Amino acid sequence: MASRQDQPDRVVSPFVPIMQRMQDSGLLESAAARLGTVADAVTGYPGTGDALRGTWFGHAIHPLLTDFPLGAWTCTSLLDLFGGRRSRPVAQGLLTFGVAMATPTVVTGLAEWQTTRGTARRVGAAHAMVNSTAWALYSSSLLARRRDRHGLGVALGLAGGLSAVVGGYLGGHLSLVEKVGTGNRAWYAAADVAEEADPGSASTAPPP
Repeated sequence: MASRQDQPDRVVSPFVPIMQRMQDSGLLESAAARLGTVADAVTGYPGTGDALRGTWFGHAIHPLLTDFPLGAWTCTSLLDLFGGRRSRPVAQGLLTFGVAMATPTVVTGLAEWQTTRGTARRVGAAHAMVNSTAWALYSSSLLARRRDRHGLGVALGLAGGLSAVVGGYLGGHLSLVEKVGTGNRAWYAAADVAEEADPGSASTAPPP
């Protein structure tokens, strides 16, 4: 039985050529080199990299942590749009929580990205830059709200949401196309057994 990856796509997404150009971008290669310095500093202590990548957890913890800031920020925007004036304190509290939870999310993402090479490394650099923009917009939104400039805060929050959507697309590309992600070797051994028993059935691949 042929695997899904072996079957030709009937529809070519317009995003495919965009991602292909991004994968070969020299500018992103330069950005990745600078980001690598930051990642090295974050994971410089022995054992820190493995802990942040989630080897103790069985698989990467970065994707799990992204739910916290993204979920909080999404709820913030929904309250901004539909909650009315009474929901403003709750929206600001959720926004604050999201900004705070971005820190462990970023740190674990850097540790995960540090193991990448080639095209995944360049796309990962773009992912980091876009998500940093989203964080900056949300942080600015929080500052504006604290200064009683609610309208500006809402606008900045919505702009942050748009940036986060782009960052999420790039993160999905890293996970699903580039196969970036720490995992316990036991998962890959089980996948190998499944592949031998039914070729094309296994969907788990070892990290690059």
